[in-house]
Amino acid sequence: MKDVVVYSTDYCPYCRQAERFLTEKGVAFKSVDVTHDEAMREKLVEMSGGRRTVPQIFIGGEAIGGYSDMIALHQKGELDPKLA
Repeated sequence: MKDVVVYSTDYCPYCRQAERFLTEKGVAFKSVDVTHDEAMREKLVEMSGGRRTVPQIFIGGEAIGGYSDMIALHQKGELDPKLA
């Protein structure tokens, strides 16, 4: 399974939903809290192709977007192949 990283803030409900979904799916992931880390937030914007929202989810180094993007991939049957 590829490495999964979830960049989040401590006040973001979609971040918690993304983490809960991955946990329920049995996917191990690393959570990176960028709440008080402006330098990391700026780096995250670069890494995600300009997105400023959280969560930002990366699978195997590929930015897949946020919670709703991940759920859309799941509903289309495209999430599991990305994780493999």
